[in-house]
Amino acid sequence: MSDYKKTLNLPKTDFPMKANLVQREPEILKKWEETRAFDAMVQASSNRGEYVLHDGPPYANGHIHLGTALNKILKDIIVKSRNMQGFTASYVPGWDCHGLPIEHKMEQQLKEKKKTLSTHVVRKLCREYAAGWIDVQRKEFKRLGVLGAWDAPYMSMDPAYEGATARELADFVEKGSVLRAKKPIYWCCSCHTALAEAEVEYHDRISPSVYVAFPLPDAALSKLFPMADPAGASVVIWTTTPWTLPDNMAVCLHPEFVYLLVEINGAQFLLAEDRLAPCADLFAWKHPHILGRASGAQLEGLVARHPFYDRPSPLTLGIHVTLDAGTGCVHTAPGHGREDYDVALKYGLEVYSPLDDDGCFLPAVPLFAGMNVMEANPAVLAVLEEASALLWQGRLEHSYPHCWRCKQPVIFRATTQWFISMEKNDLRDRALETINSDVHWIPAWGRERIYNMIESRPDWCISRQRQWGVPIMALLCEDCGEAWNDPAWMRDMADRFVSHPTGCDYWFEADIREITPKDLRCPHCDGRCWKKETDILDVWFDSGTSFAAVLEKRPELRFPADMYLEGSDQYRGWFHSSLLASLGTRGRAPYRAVLTHGYVVDGEGRKMSKSVGNVIAPQELIEKFGAEIVRLWVSSVDYREDIRISDQILGRLVDAYRRIRNTCRFILGNLTDLVPQALLPLGALTPLDRFALDAAVRTHKRVQEAYAEFEFHKVYHCLHNYCVTDLSAIYLDIVKDRLYAQGAEDTLRRSALTALWHILSLLLRDMAPVLSFTAEEIFSHLPAALRGSAPTVFALPPISLDACKLDEDRRNGWRALLSVRGVVTKAIEVLRRDGIIGHSLDTRVTLFVSDGLRGQLDALHTDLRAVCIVSQLEVADLSVAPQSAFRDADVAGLAIGVEKARGEKCERCWIYSTELGSDPARLGLCPRCAGVLRGSAKINQGRRNATSL
Repeated sequence: MSDYKKTLNLPKTDFPMKANLVQREPEILKKWEETRAFDAMVQASSNRGEYVLHDGPPYANGHIHLGTALNKILKDIIVKSRNMQGFTASYVPGWDCHGLPIEHKMEQQLKEKKKTLSTHVVRKLCREYAAGWIDVQRKEFKRLGVLGAWDAPYMSMDPAYEGATARELADFVEKGSVLRAKKPIYWCCSCHTALAEAEVEYHDRISPSVYVAFPLPDAALSKLFPMADPAGASVVIWTTTPWTLPDNMAVCLHPEFVYLLVEINGAQFLLAEDRLAPCADLFAWKHPHILGRASGAQLEGLVARHPFYDRPSPLTLGIHVTLDAGTGCVHTAPGHGREDYDVALKYGLEVYSPLDDDGCFLPAVPLFAGMNVMEANPAVLAVLEEASALLWQGRLEHSYPHCWRCKQPVIFRATTQWFISMEKNDLRDRALETINSDVHWIPAWGRERIYNMIESRPDWCISRQRQWGVPIMALLCEDCGEAWNDPAWMRDMADRFVSHPTGCDYWFEADIREITPKDLRCPHCDGRCWKKETDILDVWFDSGTSFAAVLEKRPELRFPADMYLEGSDQYRGWFHSSLLASLGTRGRAPYRAVLTHGYVVDGEGRKMSKSVGNVIAPQELIEKFGAEIVRLWVSSVDYREDIRISDQILGRLVDAYRRIRNTCRFILGNLTDLVPQALLPLGALTPLDRFALDAAVRTHKRVQEAYAEFEFHKVYHCLHNYCVTDLSAIYLDIVKDRLYAQGAEDTLRRSALTALWHILSLLLRDMAPVLSFTAEEIFSHLPAALRGSAPTVFALPPISLDACKLDEDRRNGWRALLSVRGVVTKAIEVLRRDGIIGHSLDTRVTLFVSDGLRGQLDALHTDLRAVCIVSQLEVADLSVAPQSAFRDADVAGLAIGVEKARGEKCERCWIYSTELGSDPARLGLCPRCAGVLRGSAKINQGRRNATSL
């Protein structure tokens, strides 16, 4: 064999055997930069129209993590696949630069020094901090193989972006949707700012659990309960926030619940009938005597007294009262609860919240002045005990709101804030209708999730008491405190932001006289002294208006986008705020579809946590495996659920990657010297090659459909199964003989090469969006004449090989033949196991077949011996099959006879022949190989003669 090795058409090894991804990927990234691969990809798209995926902006405040890597790779897969399917799909990456996350980082660095710095200096430092991290994250995202307009991203701190955000606020004001009011909102005492619902996360916390008796000395109680003793009666409430009791203004009952007045040891207590039994057990009441019943509606208007302050606490009604815990009588502090606030509006109660920004009671609060609310709990309990109003106390572990940034518990606190009304202009109803009818939610459960959030959410609090952000453009009257903000004036301010070098820094730098209209008088008190509003906009309003700042401003994009894609937490974040902002000013959603992915967890399904020590950085994986394996991991998982990752999981993917890569390497090695003139027309291919192309086309169709439906795990499984099974284990195994042993110009070999070229062309288009580095490397090793003028694999146009498809009868025939081949392999294995043969080519096989199976095989007009990879094969009638013939219950109408091949093994092709040595000059060769060498000798002599001329 070795003497004739040089005569075989062995594949060349220009395409490296080892992947060496860690070393090669930076080289490919450099090539993409030099060839402007992203621009080439977008410009090469055909006329299927635009596809716009709008990038949700990550915060510019730290290294990327696996969640952001997953997110960016998913987006990259979509953009690349859409472009390669013929759409024009640009990708404009963006960053969210304002708000608490970045300002909080600056506070940590500056510490006490921040208090001595002006707003202008703090904002400058925040801007520099954000810009620095944008550069870091940009490099990290690009290292993942993500293509995009990295040189021209959008940033929420750009003057043009800030101006667009400011104009959106002016539009809301013009529509009458913005209001300024004192309402209870989430307040972080550590960060000193209001928080939106999206900025609150819930963690378990242990709180006090107390039952308190409010005296009920109202004489009208006796009209409802003749046996009542108002002097000894109380209404019982339950709370887990004793610190709010100093701000109590009422007790709320449900109008339809039945309430009891019960007597125990001479004292009388009012509570819901359905709560009597659990409360009696808790308080150790033995045989409480029921004095009477009344509905909540009948009790409305009775006046209880505060347990330790000399002020009334009237009984009010509210449908938010429940019976799942407590007493059915709810302590109501309008300054500290959303439902409490609604009750206050209904009954004209004071919205009382005597706290400073640190969460400490103001000096005017008796008994608790200066105390922090959390520290005040024990003091309140002590006062209740002294007043004999504390019926029971304990501890309760429950889910409690915490600040997303500092992780400290937050409180509900009534302060004067700016809001976008959910009811004005029917914003809530229009949002709910849009969610149901105008947006495609992927996965489908996303629709219900965001619908429930919008349905129950309060007015949108858009003001923050911070420095780093877009200002709420308003002037405050120094005399009466009322605000003035005319929409036309606000738009003028927005234009000034755009023209200012650092955008809305202008608001904080300009003198009040420069921004106040001449002779402006307060419409409420006729005052003329004004000051600037110092609150900034909620950062979710910033990012939520990106449709106005980016989609409508960038020529390569458009409004609305085809897709927004982020993690599932953005149902209450970016998806939420973008929907409300767009509906409020445009009357429609900013997106046609919303796709979400789960969280990245470790191999055991645990959330990644520094304290647990299971956090994995993308940079670590890239240095160990290469970004290509990370990309393959993203494609292999069902991203709609939480996604597991570990070294073991990636190790399995490395093996799968090698199989795909080696399959492509084999094909590429055989195509090294292929020229377009050597390709045969598709109609001239052998039946086997036509069948192989049919399988390739069907796989390509499944892969492209999976891309279109965002089912990337199907892309991975299709590619892997196709390369390992259809190609490596079947087709490539069969055609090796033709590729290696047939003459270089032989039609049979050219047919196989033609099929391989078309197969690889489809594979490249299927691989490129996921295995971008590998696809680019393969593309760069293609013969230049076949590669064409495309500078990158991503600029390859879509192709259709539908002409290669077989009809179903022919396809069924090939399936039958492959089943026969499988049984032949099993039959040969018996001889191999017994040591009779070493290779399938050492055998002679007889196929004993039924008439029906023979008809199917004959109709294929193919070389059955070559398909089964044996040296000799004949077909006989099933009726003459000996009892010893091998049979398989899964394949009817077939028996296999296997024996040692006749003749001797050809030294060149290893196929046994009874005519070995028929050419005296080539004694060790079969007639075919001898003929190939004779032909090669003539061709080489002809080339030498031509060279000598």
